[in-house]
Amino acid sequence: MIRLGNDPASPGNRRAWRLAFGLAAMALAANVALAGTAVTFLAAVALAGAAPAAFAFNFHHPAAMVRLLALLRTGARYGERMAGHRAALADQVRRRASLFAALARAPESRGAGWQLGRPERLADYIDDVADVDYARLRVGFPLALTGTALLALLAATAFVAPLALLPLALLATTSLLLARRTADHLVACEVRMRATRRAAAANLGAALAGAVPLDAEGRRAAALRSALDQVRDAERSAARERRALARFEALLALAGPAAALAVPAAACSAGARGMGLLPAAFLAFAWVGLAEPLLALPRALLGAVRGRLARASLAAGEGAGTEMNPMVGTTSGSLTLYGLRLRAPDGRDLGPAPDLSMEPGLALAVVGASGCGKTTLLKALAGWCEDRPGEVVRLGGAVVPAARRRALTYLGLHDAAVLADTVRENLFAPAASDTELWAALAAVELDARIRSAGGLDAWIGEGSLSLGEAQRLNLARAALCAAPLILLDEPAEHLGDDQAGRILRRLLAGWRDRVVVLTSHRRDLDLPARVVALEPVASAPC
Repeated sequence: MIRLGNDPASPGNRRAWRLAFGLAAMALAANVALAGTAVTFLAAVALAGAAPAAFAFNFHHPAAMVRLLALLRTGARYGERMAGHRAALADQVRRRASLFAALARAPESRGAGWQLGRPERLADYIDDVADVDYARLRVGFPLALTGTALLALLAATAFVAPLALLPLALLATTSLLLARRTADHLVACEVRMRATRRAAAANLGAALAGAVPLDAEGRRAAALRSALDQVRDAERSAARERRALARFEALLALAGPAAALAVPAAACSAGARGMGLLPAAFLAFAWVGLAEPLLALPRALLGAVRGRLARASLAAGEGAGTEMNPMVGTTSGSLTLYGLRLRAPDGRDLGPAPDLSMEPGLALAVVGASGCGKTTLLKALAGWCEDRPGEVVRLGGAVVPAARRRALTYLGLHDAAVLADTVRENLFAPAASDTELWAALAAVELDARIRSAGGLDAWIGEGSLSLGEAQRLNLARAALCAAPLILLDEPAEHLGDDQAGRILRRLLAGWRDRVVVLTSHRRDLDLPARVVALEPVASAPC
């Protein structure tokens, strides 16, 4: 099983990260030293100008040091950007490849057809991957760098002006408490915002999908307004996030100046005067030089919160996928349903579905014109709408709720999706052997076409296959699935009559122990199946 978001870096990439960290540390050290050296230079000039030592003061040495540090800072920053971005991009490519491979292999995609993937969940998934990527580049890296610099400056402060550690400790305690409070606030806002955005996306998608019937009922404006109100609520949560981060950032903005005042004051109180104040002045402005990385910590805190929630979401999706695996715990037997009602994507009732009884070995062909509710019936059978009171579906004599039916069903929609990937990955059967994959392709008369294209590892996409070839690829996926309930929506679409009959008879012969339901516009497929005509249902989206 793929461990989402936690895959280790390759040795070459670890070297790139170490190089980037070393260059970033060099840039930060040069920045801190530059600030301290510049103010020490100015203070030394001022002190020398007030005494006979001015005649012996050579300003070329500190001026050269300032220029050297400035060049070192600039060069190290450019080097860190190149090395860090190279390492981050390599991590992202590897991580995204594994994550999206897991998505393509997920039971929701493999067992029910790509088209049934919820758009709002897919958007969440993409956002989660981006958050995991962001956390690696903009959270762990800056925290390690800034933490190292803080420890170094604290050690120097303890040596030069130990009394300054008291106000610095107070400032650090206040910052940590505010960071903890801000993190809790960010978690609450992010959880609320994610849930609100997901609900808004689902409701808006349902409203758009049912725009025509909703308009006929005079409810389109209300449905859109409800979804957009949820979008507005999500934006309000985002605004609360920004305000919390602004408060934290305001406190951190005071850290550098406060430390710059505390260090010379502590040195003066310890009796340092004249040239003895130069080390304290250097250290004070070194703290000022640390202000820039400190101001990046609020963004790192937000990235850490989002990264943690993203990993939890990805892990939950992976766990859910394991529980929904149709290859495990299959149940066979007759399928009966009664009291089932068809519903539109936005939840509107479209009328009752016919009470049906199906036995393994004899397929059921549901025929009817477009708009009669055939696809809606298959989705209801597949469990993609939660059951309501009075709706009963039995498989093998036992009542099977919608969530369980999703795990026991393969639903192949007629518009087969072809992923930009290899033929092997497009068959959605990672556990199948090459022999089984070729057998499935042969059963749908697609093996010769795939061999001529380069075999199972040939790269294909939406434009690589004709509509008929894509339909046969979809049927090959069904042939490779071990689910006890096979639902095929318009499997003869884009196929010639003779070819459709040959392929479907061949597949049905291999599914004698399964319950098979298929839909069609045509009654003349000449299949060993019981035919049921479905009457038109008002506003049913087929």
